[in-house]
Amino acid sequence: MTEIELKYGCNPHQVPAGVKVPERSGFHVLSGRPSYINILDALGAWQLARELKIATGKPAAASFKHTSPAGAAVAGSLPDAYRVSQFLTTDDLSPAANAYVRARGGDRMCSFGDVAAVSDVVDLSLARVLCDEVSDLIIAPGLEADALELLKSKRQGGYLVFQIDPDFEPPEIEAREVFGFGLHQKRNTAAITRALFERVMTTGAPMPPDVLETLLVATIALKYTQSNSVCVAFDGQVIGMGAGQQSRVHCTRLACDKADKWLLQQHPKTLRLQFKDGLQKPEKANIVDQFLLWDYLSEIEKGKLSAGLVNEPIPLTTQERADWVKRFGGICLSSDAFIPFADNLDRAVKSNVRFVAQAGGSLRDDEVTAAAEQYGMTMVHTGLRLFLH
Repeated sequence: MTEIELKYGCNPHQVPAGVKVPERSGFHVLSGRPSYINILDALGAWQLARELKIATGKPAAASFKHTSPAGAAVAGSLPDAYRVSQFLTTDDLSPAANAYVRARGGDRMCSFGDVAAVSDVVDLSLARVLCDEVSDLIIAPGLEADALELLKSKRQGGYLVFQIDPDFEPPEIEAREVFGFGLHQKRNTAAITRALFERVMTTGAPMPPDVLETLLVATIALKYTQSNSVCVAFDGQVIGMGAGQQSRVHCTRLACDKADKWLLQQHPKTLRLQFKDGLQKPEKANIVDQFLLWDYLSEIEKGKLSAGLVNEPIPLTTQERADWVKRFGGICLSSDAFIPFADNLDRAVKSNVRFVAQAGGSLRDDEVTAAAEQYGMTMVHTGLRLFLH
């Protein structure tokens, strides 16, 4: 092993810090000087992007913040409304760039200053996207020469670029030390495949292939998310991640609230917002976020929002919100463990969730299944718990 000295640990006062790099990993820092959290996020994001590619055969990407994915996706469609909602300035995207745009767009607020990972070689198309976003790092199996040159110019050479061997597999046993105590366990090598979703517990609609792929994306994303966690996904991309909550219903509320925002960003009223010249993407994203919280804003906050716009915002009504969300079919929810109470589905149905995957095994499985039946959802039991700590 070789050791790389890190800028600092979790916080700037935690020095010295370092990382031991396995020789077989093919890991190289091509630009910048990483910190402890950079390494943690990069390794988590890389595993997620790589596993999505293995499971689906499509180019995949992850957008990580604080050891959990803000978004994840496989390459797919970019409808016009989505392009506008993401302030995209180009239509010429490679498959790798497409996957990352979809991953980052799952939660623009949480992806601010993200760690990006892609399953494929970084090309100039993706490098240009990264240079147009507030991002801290990219990890990939390789980079084209012109893409690397461009990324090295980002942040005056401070942008972090990592390369890793896509065929590297770590040892079966992993270990960590906490407060002087050494722990070890078998690494989570459980394979997430379509076969995991065969145990259907309800009489709802059967799962078409695109829904199965979306459940794959959601469930693999959970595998690399701090527990408790619930993921909402649509069309092969994460649109709401509820991570690190002590209560499952709070995970569900958080994931569904984020999913609602993702859907409502594409509402005609939202797309009609006209921003004043000179605003950057993060400032525009903040205005959209505030606009979608209009009913909860003070008059002062509404004034600040309007100050960033050319036109006067026309708020969405409660009925308009509900009607818009219902336009999107095939929305999936996956849980990293069993769903203990039906209140999770009571919240999920408001976000038009139609397909649910959970481990099963709760004392109230019958009650939760009955709720799924009542709401016309298709629910499967995977029999697989995916806690991560």
